[in-house]
Parts: sequence; structure tokens; C-alpha cells
Amino acid sequence: MGFFTFLKKKQRQDPEVVRRKFLMEHGRITDGRIIDTVFNGKSQEIALYTYTLNGVDFESSELLTDDQRRDPLKYAPGAKIGVRYDPKNQGNSMLD
Repeated sequence: MGFFTFLKKKQRQDPEVVRRKFLMEHGRITDGRIIDTVFNGKSQEIALYTYTLNGVDFESSELLTDDQRRDPLKYAPGAKIGVRYDPKNQGNSMLD
């Protein structure tokens, strides 16, 4: 193993990338609903959404990707949406 390969393996991964990868591999899907969309100061769109599991309501938000922003009706307020969540930590979720 070369020195640069060793350094490359030591670099930390972005925690958001790790979280999303985990949810894609191990998460379950439920129905949710978009509450609203807002723009932050950097011209990025954030979707606010809600979902219910076992009688408990969860609210969360997610920064929309460029691909998601290309389909504005899918993420319009009131739209029904799939939500992928961690079955062991049901508050950990992302839009599917």
C-alpha cells in the first residue's frame, strides 16, 4: 500500500453522504406529504415534509437536488411523496 493510498483511506466521508447511503441500503419506505418549500439565502430549495409511523407524526426537511428541482409538481405543497426512514431511528429520513 502506497503512502497516498493510505492518506486517501484516512479521509473522512461527508456524514450526510454516509447517512443517505445507509438509508438507501437499509431504509424502509412510507407515505409522506410535502408541507411547504422554501428558499434559503443561497438560492437552494428546501422541502418541508411530514410522515406518520405507528401513530407518531414526524416532520423533517431536505435540501432538494437539481434533479428533484426539475420536477416542481412532485415537491409542491400538499403533494404525496415517498419517505425513506431508518426503522431503528424513525426520525432519520429522506425523500425517496
